[in-house]
Amino acid sequence: MEKPPSLLFVSLRLTFEEKARLQTDAAGMPVSEYMRWRLFDPNNPPLRRRSTNPVKDHKALAQALGLLGQSRLSSNLNQLARSANTGSLPVTPDTEAALLEAVAEIHEIRRLLIEALNLGAEP
Repeated sequence: MEKPPSLLFVSLRLTFEEKARLQTDAAGMPVSEYMRWRLFDPNNPPLRRRSTNPVKDHKALAQALGLLGQSRLSSNLNQLARSANTGSLPVTPDTEAALLEAVAEIHEIRRLLIEALNLGAEP
């Protein structure tokens, strides 16, 4: 088994603005890892890391994805957008009811995803 390479500590002085930019550019990646990547391997994308927000509730996530898969929301929204763009969308009580139903379904899917992904309480 190969011995991992020894890592050395390097100090760097930055202004507050430079540090803030470095942290923003690192986008969640540890800054030291980001700097090492930019210095020595900028032509290759950085390694992907697991999310720091693991799934809290797999059952709720499965429910949300199941609802999304069963719904015809994407197809219906596409048809509505096409009709709206061509000016042929009559606003009838049926259209209004369909839109309100779609909004309710999307709201429930959003709630389930927020819960499953442990993203905090819904406002």
